[in-house]
Amino acid sequence: MLELRNVSFQVSEDSTDKEILKNVSFTLEDNKFVAITGPNGGGKSTLARMIAGIIKPVSGSILLDGQDITNLSVTERARLGISYAFQQPVRFKGITVLNLLRLAAGKRLSAADACQYLSEVGLCAKDYINREVNASLSGGEIKRIEIATVMARGTKISVFDEPEAGIDLWSFQNLIQVFEKMHDQKHGSILIISHQERILKTADEILVIADGEVAGFGSRDEILPSLLNSDNAESGCKFWQKEGA
Repeated sequence: MLELRNVSFQVSEDSTDKEILKNVSFTLEDNKFVAITGPNGGGKSTLARMIAGIIKPVSGSILLDGQDITNLSVTERARLGISYAFQQPVRFKGITVLNLLRLAAGKRLSAADACQYLSEVGLCAKDYINREVNASLSGGEIKRIEIATVMARGTKISVFDEPEAGIDLWSFQNLIQVFEKMHDQKHGSILIISHQERILKTADEILVIADGEVAGFGSRDEILPSLLNSDNAESGCKFWQKEGA
């Protein structure tokens, strides 16, 4: 279980402090799929990076299974079971997909085991297993390979920061199926930053972040209708995007 207790974050701009997150609290239960949504610039990606340990809160605390991990590094959190997938996955020239999966798993996976992970994300393993993780891969391909590495790690919590960013609709539809499969098979807890309606409809719970604060948190059935209603749309507070938008 992951707990955030009154976490805040700020940056300095032109000699003044700008608050990005303000006393954010929520709990991610074990084996839950939670979607974080809200207006652009509201602090969602900052929250994801904070959970991963890329940045540290200026106040508040973060606990994993009761252990305070607030001041732990990215590496230390990864060892405890937190995985993080970037909006734009990192490419590794000179490293093959097979070796990347082995690094993620922390052991010498057989080619057959590595191929199974690739198959689970909808890639024909024989076409990818020996390819380099470089610019020759499309946005959709690199996203799915990154998800395969997260699955190979088998961690308690997997954080995805806007996985739909920069990929085509066909690739996005396939990614949705991967997330649904991960959820069905209970590959730990899933936390996804997204505006996409399809992802919000798949989640168990939805956390809405607006102006750096929690604007809503609850079950999908409790939160989603308020995001989709006409009043929100007319006021310009539409947090989600329809498929293909």
